[in-house]
Amino acid sequence: MTGIPIPPTEVRRHPDRARYDRSAIDAVLDEAWICHLGFLDDGHPVVIPTIHVRVGDRLVFHGSPASRMMRWLRAGGPVSVAVTILDGLVLARAVFDHSMNYRSVVLFGKGEVIEDPAEKLEAMRVFTDKILPGRWDEARRPTDKEFRATTMVAVPIDAASAKIRTGPPMDAPEDTALPVWAGQIPLRLAAGEPIPADDLPDGVPLPDSVRRLLG
Repeated sequence: MTGIPIPPTEVRRHPDRARYDRSAIDAVLDEAWICHLGFLDDGHPVVIPTIHVRVGDRLVFHGSPASRMMRWLRAGGPVSVAVTILDGLVLARAVFDHSMNYRSVVLFGKGEVIEDPAEKLEAMRVFTDKILPGRWDEARRPTDKEFRATTMVAVPIDAASAKIRTGPPMDAPEDTALPVWAGQIPLRLAAGEPIPADDLPDGVPLPDSVRRLLG
C-alpha cells in the first residue's frame, strides 16, 4: 500500500493556467472550505468530501479513528486531494466555448499521524478557527475523551500544483459578431441570516465571531 508511487504534479491540460509556487497553492488551500480526498478501500477507488486546514507546510485532516479514510491515512497510504473555488461562470457565444473561472489545487502525498498532544491541540484550534475565526475562544474546548476520540493526520504539501482560470470567454473570431450575450457572471459564497438553535436559552447574544462574519 505505502509503496504506491506519488503521481507527478505537472498540469497537462491548459498548462498556461498552472501555478507551482507555494504562495498560489497556499492561498487556495486556505480559502477553500471543503476538499475531496481520494484513496483506496479494498482495492476500490473512493473519494470523500471533507474539511481540511493548512498548518504550515502540511494539510491536516481530522476524524474518527474508526473511519476508513482515517484508517488509510494512519497507515501511511497515498492519497490525492482536490480543492476547488468557483469564482464565476464564463458565457461564450458558442456552447463549445463556455467555461468557468476557478482556482484549484491538486495535491498528492501520504498521511502522518499527529501524535504530539500540543501539536494536535493546536491543529484542532486551527481547524475550529478555519470554520469561523475566533470561535476557538468562544466555545468549550475538547474534553480528554473527545481529544482521544479524534484522529489528526497531516499530509505534507510537497507534491502539489494549482490551476487557475480568470478572465472573459475565448470566442472564436468568427463568432464575435453573433447576436448572443457573452461575458462573465461572478459567483461568491455569502453568509446568510444566523438561525439560533431551537434549545438556545433566551438572552445568549450573537458572538463576536459571527458578527465579524456578517460584517
